[in-house]
Amino acid sequence: MSYEGHPTMSALEIFEPTGATSRAFRSALGRFGTGVTVVTTASKNGPMGFTANSFASVSLDPPLVLWCPARASSRFEEYTDGSPFAIHVLGEAQEDLADAFVKEPDAFDGLDWYADQDGTPIINDAIARFSCTSHAYHDGGDHIIAVGLVREVALRAGAPLLFSSGGYGSFTAR
Repeated sequence: MSYEGHPTMSALEIFEPTGATSRAFRSALGRFGTGVTVVTTASKNGPMGFTANSFASVSLDPPLVLWCPARASSRFEEYTDGSPFAIHVLGEAQEDLADAFVKEPDAFDGLDWYADQDGTPIINDAIARFSCTSHAYHDGGDHIIAVGLVREVALRAGAPLLFSSGGYGSFTAR
């Protein structure tokens, strides 16, 4: 479908999201800027982390948040077994930390962290942290929607690390 001649839509590409257009669909989703988080949990093999931008608030009362791990992830089972987890919102200078947990689930070597009372790995220096117990899991296609009941929040000053169109950036208020 084309909107040639329409003053605001002439360069708009319209398509049905199918297997043949999956790259374009992913590119369109990437236009939505998000924050960057590292979600941590304890596993039988030690502390584990996962970089994710699929974080959102759900409810203030009760305090609920969500994130969406991919079913195809090698770390999927550890994040959907009902264990407590923590979502760390990264600051603008923590791009290396985000990259580390994309590549390695055990990127805790040399990192400033501790285990909380439930054994959940807590990374120091995030600009916000939400320590959660598992509340619910919902089908989300090739992902699962993991809802956490927030039991503790930590907050410090700092600008967030942002992700959009395949790259990192920062936020400047106007």
